[in-house]
Amino acid sequence: MLNPLKIDINKCKYKAMIGVGGIGSGMFFKLNGDHTLGREESRSGYFLDRRDYCKLHIISHYVKALLGKKFPVIPIGKLGDDDVGNKLILEMKEIGFKLDYVKKLPGDQTLFSFCFIYPDGSGGNLTTSDSASSKVDELFIKKAESQFRKYKGKGVALAAPEIPLKSREYLIEMATEYGFFKAASFTSEEIVEAVQSESFKKIDLLGINLDEAAAAVGKSLEENSVDTIIEKSIALFTKINPKIILSITKGKDGSWSWHNSKLTHIPVFNVNVENTAGAGDAHLAGFIAGLTAGLSVREAQQLASLTSGSSVQSPHTINKLTDRSALKKISDSVKKQIFKNVYHLLENKL
Repeated sequence: MLNPLKIDINKCKYKAMIGVGGIGSGMFFKLNGDHTLGREESRSGYFLDRRDYCKLHIISHYVKALLGKKFPVIPIGKLGDDDVGNKLILEMKEIGFKLDYVKKLPGDQTLFSFCFIYPDGSGGNLTTSDSASSKVDELFIKKAESQFRKYKGKGVALAAPEIPLKSREYLIEMATEYGFFKAASFTSEEIVEAVQSESFKKIDLLGINLDEAAAAVGKSLEENSVDTIIEKSIALFTKINPKIILSITKGKDGSWSWHNSKLTHIPVFNVNVENTAGAGDAHLAGFIAGLTAGLSVREAQQLASLTSGSSVQSPHTINKLTDRSALKKISDSVKKQIFKNVYHLLENKL
């Protein structure tokens, strides 16, 4: 359910979000035994009662939940004309997305992710590369150009993983042409290639985790300190784009942001953790929502931390109970640590 409080859309810095990325679902499988799964090993385990969602859906959901009914969220994506795809369409309608540019493809499968978890809570993720999401191309994205024209100079564009990198670059180029604020994230597997693209220079907000930051700078997490990776990431990304807002998360160790030569660290909030999958996407969503509502970078980072704190309280990668009221409950327990404008936003006083 959306927060019953209202944000005056006319006072928001941005008036809509248009995004590309993966739309799909997945399953969680908990392995028996803590040792790393071998190439030819068979291992027993069991499925967990958790629902997994893909990146565009997760980020868009939280942006919509925080900014309310009147803030248009317009995903661009493809899914299969299958049971999973049909269920996802219903869930996206429920939250209030504008679905004109979400297409079901008969004969194709909806993007699927298989998450395996070790007893200590670590794990990995396997995602299909030949799903309907892989067919989101430049021609399909161009169909939404009328929406870019409609919100020219006052929109947010989101480029999220799980569709081809080339398609995301096209979105960034179109968003630049129409004066949009551009937010992006990349997986560890693709970030080196992404950094080398011309479109990377045009990103305004980059949201990644420490593993992705380490991959970008060619450093090992095992052999380098957190400070080293963050320092080298700042040097790399600001050399390419001096004005970039950089957001780096590291699970229970909190998050760092860099903007205008200032590094800010914000710790996580003390909440009961059910599942950390999707927390990074929730963090990026909170950051986008905060900047859209007119918060400063540091304030938006705190809203992002609150959003990820709410997300991990659910066993699913989308916590449907997350809204501004849920974030206010978390902030009330540590009110002295909450920036005034963040608290006012949660109370809807901005």
